[in-house]
Amino acid sequence: MDSMSSAPRRWESVILERLAVLPHGRAGLKQLLRELGVKGHERKELEAALEKLAATGALIPLRGDQYVLPGATQEFALGRLNVHRDGYGFVVADQPPPGIRGDVFIPPDSHGHAMHGDRVLARINRIASDQRAEGEVIRILQRAHPTVVGEFRTGRRENYVVPQETRIQQPIIIPAGMEMPAGGASPDRIGGSPVSLRGPEELDGMIVNVEIVEYPERDDDFAVGRVVEILGRPGDFGLDVEITIRKHHLPNRFPAEALDQAQRVPLTLTQAELQGRRDFRGMEVVTIDGETARDFDDAVWVDTLPNGHYLLHVHIADVSHYVRPGTPIDIEAVNRGTSVYFPDRAVPMLPLELSTEICSLKPGVDRLCLSALLEFDRQGDVVSQEFCRGVIRSIERMTYTSVHLILEGDAGLRQRYAPLVGRFELMQELALVLNRGRMKRGSIDFDLPEPLVLFNEQGAMTGIARTPRNIAHRIIEEFMLAANQAVSAHLESKLDESIYRIHEVPDPKRVLDFEEVASRFGFTLGIPAMPVQRFRMTERKRDGRKVQKEIVRADDNFRVTSKMYQKLVEQLEGRPEERILSYLMLRSLKQARYSTRNEGHFALAAKSYTHFTSPIRRYPDLLVHRLLGGLLDGERNASVCPPGVTLEALAAQCSDTERRAAEAERELLEWKKVQFMIDRVGDEFPALVISTMKFGFFVELDELFVEGMVPVDTLPGERWGFQENTRRIVAERSRREIKIGDKVKVRLDRVDGVEKKLYFSMVTPGPPRRASKSRR
Repeated sequence: MDSMSSAPRRWESVILERLAVLPHGRAGLKQLLRELGVKGHERKELEAALEKLAATGALIPLRGDQYVLPGATQEFALGRLNVHRDGYGFVVADQPPPGIRGDVFIPPDSHGHAMHGDRVLARINRIASDQRAEGEVIRILQRAHPTVVGEFRTGRRENYVVPQETRIQQPIIIPAGMEMPAGGASPDRIGGSPVSLRGPEELDGMIVNVEIVEYPERDDDFAVGRVVEILGRPGDFGLDVEITIRKHHLPNRFPAEALDQAQRVPLTLTQAELQGRRDFRGMEVVTIDGETARDFDDAVWVDTLPNGHYLLHVHIADVSHYVRPGTPIDIEAVNRGTSVYFPDRAVPMLPLELSTEICSLKPGVDRLCLSALLEFDRQGDVVSQEFCRGVIRSIERMTYTSVHLILEGDAGLRQRYAPLVGRFELMQELALVLNRGRMKRGSIDFDLPEPLVLFNEQGAMTGIARTPRNIAHRIIEEFMLAANQAVSAHLESKLDESIYRIHEVPDPKRVLDFEEVASRFGFTLGIPAMPVQRFRMTERKRDGRKVQKEIVRADDNFRVTSKMYQKLVEQLEGRPEERILSYLMLRSLKQARYSTRNEGHFALAAKSYTHFTSPIRRYPDLLVHRLLGGLLDGERNASVCPPGVTLEALAAQCSDTERRAAEAERELLEWKKVQFMIDRVGDEFPALVISTMKFGFFVELDELFVEGMVPVDTLPGERWGFQENTRRIVAERSRREIKIGDKVKVRLDRVDGVEKKLYFSMVTPGPPRRASKSRR
């Protein structure tokens, strides 16, 4: 037993390693005691470790002192509870139980006192013939909402707050004496009119942030909270951003310790900081970013070599020099994980003293960097590479628009930047070579339009346009992809553990679903004889009826490649079906994430990939900088994580914070769209049908990038029904059809400000056709 430490952390790993090799991933307490040779006081340590593993969800406790690994049993599912506005929910399992497809359905009366977003353990009560499961929540492992933002209401007996998150369906009770925060209105509130209240009786209708002090313990209980912030009145300028920040629990106030550390960072470099660094200050290094960018974390330079090859320098701000593991700034950066970008403001990962000053590669000033020096042959393959610490002095802060116009021949700009024109033309040449190489490899190049919210000088929203994208965007994209891939392969070859940006092979069922839709448009991924399993099952309904059902399932053994997707993207280019099928293709793929296990990047057709180029706004990039810096300093085992945190845990957390930020950005954008459309009720718009279902179909307006629903009961003239097999909505008498990809004209009928949804009706060319007298 000398090889086993008595520390709880060690016992936890021993238990998990043992269960991983046991049949069905389960064992009892007595079995573990016997097989691990536990004696004396070690029994209490083992039992404590089992309790801790069960409390965190690493193990699931069963009857009779039995324990099983999540994902090794059909009896339970452990994961995040997603509650629907109608009361039912789904548990998204961390590790799907064997033999079960999809998420576990939780009926409205079966999630107990759990709230939307909570991490829960669910017992699986029923598995249908199509392997869909139904269950009930039996334990809450971690609460998702320490605070809840909502509207304060005064009641006859007690005051309460109605959550803005409609999936939190119970009000939060506010006891007497807990209505007013200590500091009055929120000190973090940006914009809007000041809030001045004499007492809690004036809070009715205000938007507040509530700290939950007591969670419900029974099904009929309510949560209890106290008001910690008064954010303003509904409709106040900028309130939508404040609500979104708090609803998604985005850290938006830097701790005093982090701000103090940031303010003590010198804004100029010392001679000691330059020691041992490569000097690139005499080279024509430039940054290329958007017009409104303030944090410049990458700069580039390109030249040709005597052998005809290209030499690319990618210089990235050396944030790791200023943000060391475990410091106050670092701890807050871990909590944030990423910067969050809203249409009219940002929530940065790092204090502004770093993100827009000493770490930002501003023109005309010396800045520290980590550099990737890559030599490419004429086919775009890397033939040599070098990584180093450096110092640069950017000579120009270029924008995508200006570089694009220079390459398009704008005489004024070409004269203004005459010394750099040849350099930009060479950048374009290399970017096209790299892009051709990626396409040949099978990299998927989706070019979906993204919305850009437009504002006037007063900050009021004036419209929604397509985000411009040109060759300058392509130049930076190709250079950053090349640097990320080179750094990833280098770290993988030198280190036992690194952090990767992985994108797994898509789920066969999703590929099958997409292939069926694409085939209706006359397109295919080109999978030879798409392998499926078809079988008939007799399913007993809850009322006792027996129903014959055909199950069609994709064969898990079939192989899909990124080249299949890329060839279809090329076929769709310029076609009417391009927008909708590209969108559906993207939905058929899995979501990229961070991991310490390299599983490749499917969409990029890359064997090894990471994020290296944005350490100002992404924490994984900062970790990669520390790993690379350790190698450059001769320290293969350099500490890169805050004390007590593993690289594996940080990879998982960075994936979570990335999703949190993306959800917040997406939700606020949709909210902005709804606000913009309120004054356009009654207007008509050309639109594209993007999805169909039993209760109607969804459209996207052609020019505004706004989505909404056309309910089936609003369709004119006759009854319409949904055909499941063709996914078309068909008129019963005239047999007119509505299908995905159709161009239609719609009228905005209603804006639901609470649900943030738009409802349209279809505009017909004229009145319904009248029947002739003979037919009457």
